[in-house]
Amino acid sequence: MTNTPKTSLAEQLAARFGDTLAITTVRNETVAELAAADLLAVATALRDEPAFRFSELIDLCGIDYLGYGQVEWDTETISGTGFSRGVEGEAQGRFDWAGRPRGNGGNEPRRFAAVIQLLSIEHNRRLRLRVFCEDDSLPLVPSLTLVWPGVNWFEREAFDLYGIIFDGHPDLRRILTDYGFVGHPFRKDFPLVGNVEVRYDPVQQRVIYEPVSIEPRVLVPRTIRDDADLMQARAESADNWREN
Repeated sequence: MTNTPKTSLAEQLAARFGDTLAITTVRNETVAELAAADLLAVATALRDEPAFRFSELIDLCGIDYLGYGQVEWDTETISGTGFSRGVEGEAQGRFDWAGRPRGNGGNEPRRFAAVIQLLSIEHNRRLRLRVFCEDDSLPLVPSLTLVWPGVNWFEREAFDLYGIIFDGHPDLRRILTDYGFVGHPFRKDFPLVGNVEVRYDPVQQRVIYEPVSIEPRVLVPRTIRDDADLMQARAESADNWREN
């Protein structure tokens, strides 16, 4: 039987950590943002103190806020036929490598962040921590391997894909890409085709790496919108299935 505290998690966090955490709750999900310098102390308290007991780290991932808030599709206006299909401004994702986005869209002062998902089995609660890297050119946060050892491979993955360095990690090396891979493929300014291509050279009788021979494009996330027509079609399909 779980021991559920009477006060909310956000209230407990605010009372315990004060201004160290910036706490928000959206859709019953509690998110606490903190500085990298405070991460180890806060993580240890969240794991050990009886009021929290976040004994399990479920996941850790990186985020790249490059171009955050900049969207090519107009999604703010809606009519009876769904969202506007007009493209506004410079088409995101259709520029070449030289014209790739450089800023963070003005909404985030820093580019890289690590997000940690925690679970308290004792209190049946979840918590999300977000830690921004202070330096975009050298994204750095403390490693949590001494607090939750299972985070080892998660941190290696974030390092491999985003280039985030976890200070104090016992074996920080690539885990998904090849040993000689150049760059970090989940960064939004990483070209879709990569930086190098591989082929077999019959003269040298070996596999060689060389620069890509096609024009690179920037890796940009796909924009997903709620479509009124699509939602109606799904609802009608579900009604027909129930009737039959």
